[in-house]
Amino acid sequence: MALRVDLTFDTAHAERLAEFWKLALGYEDEPPPPPFATRDEWAASFDDPEDSGGGAWLHDPAGVGPRLSFLDVPEPKRAKNRMHLDIRVGRSADQWQRIEQKAAELVAAGATILHTTDGHHIVMADPEGNEFCIAP
Repeated sequence: MALRVDLTFDTAHAERLAEFWKLALGYEDEPPPPPFATRDEWAASFDDPEDSGGGAWLHDPAGVGPRLSFLDVPEPKRAKNRMHLDIRVGRSADQWQRIEQKAAELVAAGATILHTTDGHHIVMADPEGNEFCIAP
């Protein structure tokens, strides 16, 4: 049996960071699991007084990419990620132009360009400093 992979981000502002990644990846909000009507109702079912942080959940509407979870945590990000996401624009004759266009779109949404390897990829950070790349 194949297993499914979800990716979880520790965040300072889960809902705000989820909005960025919805734009970056074309993802959508994931509804709460049945039988719950809302995420708040679902979270309350755990009855964990230690867990008072916010959260947001996204999924790929095509069902291809991994589910993303964003969970507020009290501690800040302190170092470079040991794992990062690559946003793939697809190989084509105009791939560098498409990489630059996606980077510009994400900068306008709060990302930062960290490094550019002309013609190959752009290393960026999301609004909370999580590194990712845009590549063909």
